[in-house]
Formats: sequence, structure tokens, C-alpha cells
Amino acid sequence: MKSTSPLLMSVALILGATACGHDFEPPDRETRVQEAEAAYDVQMFDSIAWATDSVRALQGNMVYAEMCNRCHGPLGLGDTPYARERGLLVPSLVEADWALADLDTLRHVIFVSHGEGMPIYGTAGITPRQIDGAAFYVLEVLRPDAAGAGGG
Repeated sequence: MKSTSPLLMSVALILGATACGHDFEPPDRETRVQEAEAAYDVQMFDSIAWATDSVRALQGNMVYAEMCNRCHGPLGLGDTPYARERGLLVPSLVEADWALADLDTLRHVIFVSHGEGMPIYGTAGITPRQIDGAAFYVLEVLRPDAAGAGGG
């Protein structure tokens, strides 16, 4: 028997709820950020092991290319056509005084978001391993001068 994808099931539930007269109103962004914050635990990264830093960076690059590149751009500058067309204020990930330039803080922000438009990846199906890889990629490849990035 074929299994139904979670996305298809969610759409069916939403359509079913609206078709039978029930109003469906998803939680607002602030509520979703609070839910992600409640689900976040720094210890979820403790058991992640990588064969090498090169493998970690490669996997992180793949996540970055799929999830982050559209807004932050291939070099992490943040000023992409996608962001400009939508009026998004996307920060540069490579500025010298960037506030998120340590591994723990960056993993937290990727999981929870910062509340100003960034996707809430921790509750959107991205795994702690993917988050760790992406954070490592940003810190070690896009901004190799960042302090505290290695080994976490």
C-alpha cells in the first residue's frame, strides 16, 4: 500500500476543515517562533558526529544552497534579487561585526529564526544535523575568519 506524504495529508486536512465550514487559521509568526524556541535544546547537537570537517562543510553547503542561498546569496552578502524584489532586509553573513558569528548562536537562529521573516527551520523539518552543517559552512567557508566556529 502506498503511503501519503505529510504535505499532502496537511493540505487534505486544511481543505477538509474549510470545506465543512470550519475556519482554519494557522498560528501567527510570533506563536510559531515561540513554539520553535520551546522545542530548541542545544544538546540536540551533542551527538552529531562528522567523518571530517570537509564532509561537514560539504553537507552544510548543500543545505545552504537549498535553504539559504535564495535570500543570502552564494557569498552570504544578503543583497539578492529575490530579497530586493520582496522588500526583505536580509543581513550579510560575512560582515566583520556580524552578531551571529559563533556556532551555538548561529545554530539557534537557524532553528528558531530571529522573528523578522527568516524561515523557522527547526519546526519545518530540517534536522539538527542539517542545521549544524549549514552553520559550520557559513562560519568556516563563507567567513573563515570567524572565531569559535571550529570543532563544535
